[in-house]
Amino acid sequence: MTQTKTKFHFRKPNKEDGAAVWELIKGTGVLDLNSSYSYVMWCEIFSDTSIVAERDGEIVGFISGFIHPDTPNTLFIWQVAVNQSQRGQGLGTKMLFQLLRRDYQEAVHYLEATVSPSNTPSNNLFWGLSRKLDSNCVISDYISSEDFPEDGHEDELLFRIGPIQEEAVKQ
Repeated sequence: MTQTKTKFHFRKPNKEDGAAVWELIKGTGVLDLNSSYSYVMWCEIFSDTSIVAERDGEIVGFISGFIHPDTPNTLFIWQVAVNQSQRGQGLGTKMLFQLLRRDYQEAVHYLEATVSPSNTPSNNLFWGLSRKLDSNCVISDYISSEDFPEDGHEDELLFRIGPIQEEAVKQ
């Protein structure tokens, strides 16, 4: 008899999740790994605009986001992480929809994220989200590789998705 995996459980992170989130980000091998302190603080301070996905009691997905201070109608997504064992199941998209369904959703009309040109999974994630939301997706230059202090960091392009219609989020 094959055992089926439980469904994903989505919730706001808390500071106790910080260490597990740091491990998840580290385990991707592709995301910029920040200090463990930053993830503990992020999970505490930005929990309303961030999300963890659990399966069988283990954190297998995380998105860090915040409402952009200069554009309060914009949810900025900083990092999207999915455990290798859970990839290919649409978890990134599911987490984004969960975030867009939160209480602040009526005030959010745009979603932004920066993505390196070579990050095919993230490029596909945000293009796919814009299609599912039936929204525009405008990509523009944002951070040049010369802006980074270390060699080898790629440019970061800004994806701006919207305007997001409330009806599209509730589907």
